[in-house]
Amino acid sequence: QVQLVESGGASMQPGGSLRLSCAASGSIFVGNVMGWYRQAPGKERELVARITRLGFTNYASSVKGRFTISRDNAKNTVYLQMNSLKPEDTAVYYCNTDPPLRPNGMEYWGKGTLVTVSL
Repeated sequence: QVQLVESGGASMQPGGSLRLSCAASGSIFVGNVMGWYRQAPGKERELVARITRLGFTNYASSVKGRFTISRDNAKNTVYLQMNSLKPEDTAVYYCNTDPPLRPNGMEYWGKGTLVTVSL
């Protein structure tokens, strides 16, 4: 069964820190590159960080140096540590494989978790 459950979103002030978590069903997690995506209001969803099974990471230039992705293969969980938050980080954050899952020919996404950064 395909399942992705994101959590940890909150309303934060600029400069704050937040850690997001994503629990994935084992069939998804094992052997796959995992990523954190985000979709800001009025914008398309974008990949902001990805991590391979062995822990190699890549980041979008907009978050590099501020966000850190990690994974716990034993717990089928991927994390996103977000530091020095900016208002432009406001978005719904999703985790997924990279590329995104398409179990029935259509992309599957969890419900996401909302991060709001404002004064």
